[in-house]
Amino acid sequence: MKNAVNDGVWSGSWVAERLGVELVGDDGLPALLGLALRRNPKRAHLLVSNVLGKHVPQSPAVVYEYGHRLGRRVSALLGEAEAGAAVVLGYAETATGLGHAVADGLGTAPYLHSTRRPVPGVARAGGFEESHSHATSHLLLPEDPSLLAGDGPLVLVDDEFSTGNTVLNTIRDLHERYPRGRYVVVALVDMRSAEDVERMERFAGEIGARVELIAAASGTVLLPSGVLDKGQELVARHESAGCGSDAVARAGAAVAAHRTEPRAPYARRLDLHWPAGLLDGGRHGFTPAHRTRLEAALPAMAARIHDGLPPGARRVLVLGFEELMYAPLRLARELERVTDAEVRFSTTTRSPVLALDDPGYAIRTRLVFPAHDDPADGPGERYAYNVAGGGFDAVVTVVDSAADTPALHASNGLLAQLAAHVPHVLLAVVPSYVPHAPERPAMLPEPLRGPAFSSYAPEEVGWLLQDLSDVTLEAPTEEREEAIQSGGAHYAESLPVEYQPSEHYQELFHSALDASAARLAQAVGVVTETVITERSPRPVLVSLARAGTPVGILMRRWARFRHGLDLPHYAVSIVRGRGIDANALRWLAARHDPRDVVFVDGWTGKGAITRELARAVEEFEAEEGVTGFDPEIAVLADPGSCVRTYGTREDFLIPSACLNSTVSGLISRTVLRADLVGPDDFHGAKFYRDLAGADVSVAFLDAVSARFPEVADTVGTAVKELLAEDRTPTWAGWRAVERISEAYGIHDVNLVKPGVGETTRVLLRRVPWKILARAGAGADLDHVRLLAEQRGVPVEEVGELPYTCVGLIHPQYTRGATGADGRAVNV
Repeated sequence: MKNAVNDGVWSGSWVAERLGVELVGDDGLPALLGLALRRNPKRAHLLVSNVLGKHVPQSPAVVYEYGHRLGRRVSALLGEAEAGAAVVLGYAETATGLGHAVADGLGTAPYLHSTRRPVPGVARAGGFEESHSHATSHLLLPEDPSLLAGDGPLVLVDDEFSTGNTVLNTIRDLHERYPRGRYVVVALVDMRSAEDVERMERFAGEIGARVELIAAASGTVLLPSGVLDKGQELVARHESAGCGSDAVARAGAAVAAHRTEPRAPYARRLDLHWPAGLLDGGRHGFTPAHRTRLEAALPAMAARIHDGLPPGARRVLVLGFEELMYAPLRLARELERVTDAEVRFSTTTRSPVLALDDPGYAIRTRLVFPAHDDPADGPGERYAYNVAGGGFDAVVTVVDSAADTPALHASNGLLAQLAAHVPHVLLAVVPSYVPHAPERPAMLPEPLRGPAFSSYAPEEVGWLLQDLSDVTLEAPTEEREEAIQSGGAHYAESLPVEYQPSEHYQELFHSALDASAARLAQAVGVVTETVITERSPRPVLVSLARAGTPVGILMRRWARFRHGLDLPHYAVSIVRGRGIDANALRWLAARHDPRDVVFVDGWTGKGAITRELARAVEEFEAEEGVTGFDPEIAVLADPGSCVRTYGTREDFLIPSACLNSTVSGLISRTVLRADLVGPDDFHGAKFYRDLAGADVSVAFLDAVSARFPEVADTVGTAVKELLAEDRTPTWAGWRAVERISEAYGIHDVNLVKPGVGETTRVLLRRVPWKILARAGAGADLDHVRLLAEQRGVPVEEVGELPYTCVGLIHPQYTRGATGADGRAVNV
């Protein structure tokens, strides 16, 4: 196979015939586009551009000229004055090079492209979602925050314009931050339906701005019903059969992966002499001045590539890397000018596509290799299409320095895969530009409060969090468990789906609340009185979101009921393995005496968060020079004997443990992910406004508060007795967890969740293996037994158990493991 597109056969005919897909529109569409099948549950087909330089190797002059010509059309549309004030924004990963070329065609426009690579120290200027993509989150990380703040036209560039959703999401996000009067959308092909066109026109009217579109060609894709299922069935059938050139490419890769250590590297390095300080692309902004420097340096760099090519090379591929498209494209175009060899350009990609060796199919071969730039979303497969079997004598691989890692050079890495199919592999590394980290902002934002954020009254709690309500973070329980246990993700990087409680379960919650309200009121009174007596006469309550927040509000209500105190109360995030939100501590230290701060949580299990907080406060004080924070947590119940300040050490049902956000102000568990939370941001969380109909957050608080008068006298007596006792933590719970972990062959204390509250969380959010229940435990475990029944989890009664119950998470979990039925929790 010499070329990925054979003359006389449209490279979309195979998919069109089997799926009934039709490509209608301009006469030039078949020359611009082929079709392939996605390995993606959201969309069956992939429009494969023949002129983008991503999936199909193409002449770099052709690739660059398509973008440059579109830029000249934008300039003519805007006129000289507005063109001079325009900013160009391209989309990662496919359109980063195209957007650069459009900006070049405009001539005077600075350029920025979105990225999926978070950069520490660089604040987000925006972000948006790409709903049909395999990797959705886009970040905008300009080094100069004012780049997007002007009122000139914004030119948005993507390779194709299919539904318009991505562009509308972008404009909506940016228009709220940086409103302007004119947007121009640029694409190689406009494939919108009539409904999509009307939707964009309505959207422009809603925001009061002009939204215009320029494309090299236009048309639409007609999809028959059932196309998604049929496409997935085709992908599964052909991948399981291992047919076509994809099998050849994978076979070559397998040989490379099982070689002994090579006697020589897979690739020979080329030193480009990249100019010092010159940006590698538009991830942080690329100005006309940067373009001028690059233009001046290109001839010498291309000459070095030319001199490094093997003698007699007749067909050469310059292969870029994911978002790094523009620099390799310009190098390839310059090389094309100075060599007699046939030069082609394409790049590697994240996009999973079926490969099939057929002249009527756009993706003839596929090389598969592991990610090699330490991506924020964890390890995974990456791909190079139509390279194997392409007849190349040499391939020049161009990556940035962030991607020049051991994984790139490994025996199953990209260079080894290329070497299995191309006689000569050269590697050129462009320095990754990293902006200087800005100074930490002097002021952090004020706390979020209800009703804008949470269903609690504004005076009840201030959330030292950032609102991520518009970001899709939920993942199915089984997917999260597998990712967490495999090391591919941290539990704080995604959220479990917030399931609506069934009617039966709601009845159980309310009956449990009726039965335990007085007991809860007693524990609230005891812990609050202990805090006021021992810790501070006017404490600043800081609850650990989110389980601690209802307790913090109840303690605040008790202080007002019993002492007339109006105590400050804030909620902050703490993440196991990553510590407490240091910016929240900075905010608190700037406004309160740290010695008055009392951290509050609902209960202790084995004491992991207690230890986490102590470690985090110690590190914070060492780094910030701020002292006075007491890391001991005040809790309602301390069955693990981990703290000195508690309401009770009995392991009983706290009804707020029965539910998720619907008993916690409709706030999600907190999120800490590098692409969403910068070094100077509070941790994030979501406000589930759509669950308001099931919310019992305030009802729970009111039910407990109503019992304060009847327990007031007994609280006083209980506090006197408690203060006279030896309350030194014994950490009996931790030792019990270690014993259970070994006895049941788990060998990981993080998978053993002791106590009623933690067991409930296992059943609601994780993949439970089995439940251990103390023999004779009564109504406190009714809801646990119900949840276990719904999830098909055995409940094993144990005679000697320091807790009422213990939840065991499935060890070494995969979705094929015993005990995971794949059903959503029906609570």
